[in-house]
Amino acid sequence: MTTTQPLIRRSGPRRGTLRIGTRVAVPFHVSAVVVGLATLVLLGVAAAATLTMGRLGIELADIPSVLLGEATGKDAFVFDRLRGPRLAVAIATGAAFGLSGALFQSVTRNPLGSPDVIGLGAGAGAGAATVALFLPDVVPASVGALLGALLAMGLVYVSTGTGFRSPGRLVVAGIGVAAMATAVTQYVVYAVERDKASSLAAYVNGSLAARSWDDATVIWIVLLGCLPLAALLARPLTIGEMGDDLSTGLGANPGRTKTAAVLLSIALSAGAVSVAGPIAFVSLTAPQIAKRLTRSTGPQLAVSTLLGALLLVAADLAAQQLPLFDDLPVGIYTMAVGGAYLGYLLVREWRRQPA
Repeated sequence: MTTTQPLIRRSGPRRGTLRIGTRVAVPFHVSAVVVGLATLVLLGVAAAATLTMGRLGIELADIPSVLLGEATGKDAFVFDRLRGPRLAVAIATGAAFGLSGALFQSVTRNPLGSPDVIGLGAGAGAGAATVALFLPDVVPASVGALLGALLAMGLVYVSTGTGFRSPGRLVVAGIGVAAMATAVTQYVVYAVERDKASSLAAYVNGSLAARSWDDATVIWIVLLGCLPLAALLARPLTIGEMGDDLSTGLGANPGRTKTAAVLLSIALSAGAVSVAGPIAFVSLTAPQIAKRLTRSTGPQLAVSTLLGALLLVAADLAAQQLPLFDDLPVGIYTMAVGGAYLGYLLVREWRRQPA
């Protein structure tokens, strides 16, 4: 009689294989599993801190009943209207950005690559700004952001001459589109009234304030819909990192894999910016931190997804609780972290070069 019990076997010092029956064999890195579990624990701690800290915080002992829908009074108001939707949006948005960056960096084979580089975030900001200037109170900023992101990606697609198949052309075209979109955003912020400009600037920098359960539903649907597709791309992307010639020899189709990965990366980022604005650097830093922590080859999609969620939840916790600044958009904190990370990369590369 054939067993269907999952069986885990070590196939090397840092690798293992999860076997289910006789036909399913899923390879994994032991280090990636350890890092993923540790990230989940830290994410749980950060989520609990988001709900409990501050003047309106929920008591830690009351969180289980709150999550089960049994809260009343202040706790119900805080969870249902203030912190619950914001936390749910932060987790899914960070995860979407992290997964999007891992897909994009795997395709471009560039540690500084992310959907931000090809103008998606800048296009989203320009779309939100344009709607605020010409269609105020008619079209929501989130819809404008989504349309702007899609328009920017359309321009990049046409500008490259090869669609999304050439990573080099993709980055060059994206930089140009991002510059034009940023110019549009800056003009609108200058042209609109001061009150509108303040709220628009917060959205353009990326903000999780005043989010609703509807926003959480949108981004969770996008994330859960894209996760199975990303899982299907994991093996072709790992093979693709060996080079196009070798991956073709192994039966993969590198051109089709690159196009699918870029499209999936764009879908994840577009969904994220539609609910939270163009939050910078999460998609850049999460995949690189994942690679350095796991010390493993391949795109590390799962760990990048979890680290993206952790980074954004931690940044939003700082935005809510740090006493130095009031209501500072979460995107400002991610920019600070991303800038420090870029500085670290530059110093590291400089030290590697011979004198």
